[in-house]
Amino acid sequence: MRQSPASRRPPRRVPVDGIPAMASTLPRMDAGTHPGTAVAADGLWHRIVARVREASWALDANDGIIGIAGILQGFASAGAGDRLLIFAAVAGTLAGALSAGGTKWAEVAAQRETELAIANQVALELATDPAGERAELVQYWQGRGLTPELASEVVHQLMERDALGAQLDAEFGLEEVTSRTAPLLAGLQTTIAFTVGTMVPLLITWFVPLAIETTLIVVAVVVSLSLTSLVAAGVGRLSALHMVIRSLTVGLGTMGASYLAGMFFF
Repeated sequence: MRQSPASRRPPRRVPVDGIPAMASTLPRMDAGTHPGTAVAADGLWHRIVARVREASWALDANDGIIGIAGILQGFASAGAGDRLLIFAAVAGTLAGALSAGGTKWAEVAAQRETELAIANQVALELATDPAGERAELVQYWQGRGLTPELASEVVHQLMERDALGAQLDAEFGLEEVTSRTAPLLAGLQTTIAFTVGTMVPLLITWFVPLAIETTLIVVAVVVSLSLTSLVAAGVGRLSALHMVIRSLTVGLGTMGASYLAGMFFF
């Protein structure tokens, strides 16, 4: 549950150019700054996001393992030799890592732009109709179970401390705007994790004889997916059994489909 307003830390305000003029009590918004909200360190939303982010590197690595293993199984069942398999694995690694990293960068960048647009719009509404926004906030806290008198007092204290942050938190559950560097860092993290995952089937293809390569890749993928899934489940406090089952289902299903495609179409 969300912490009570009184328990929150003082907000961090960073005045920046480029935002319409507002009342002096309102912080200005810019990329990479907090919207003035005092972030609850152990708030439910932040705990959920933290867990997902902590486990996401393992999921990205799983993508690399599954993607390259699937490519190799398909090429191997089609009769490809060592050189072609190595080329396919390297090409798949480059294309997959860049694609996954680029997609993550674009996703986080779009999220940041949305958050900034929301924060700027709310700031403008506060500047043009502070009474109306205050009334909305009072209604919000009454809906959360406070009496009208207590809700009015809570809103008074919140808006005295940080009007914009209080409104963003109540209306959108937005406690922190994604930082300016977050999209790039997220893209790099995904690219690195994906590449690390591809090393499992890629190194097997490079060093292991073709005769046992296919079987060894399957075994290595099962072991790798199980380990990364267990680590991700432990870090994110998720169900280890469900995580392993999902990863193995997707991984083995992908390799099986690729293997059958190589057999029947080439």
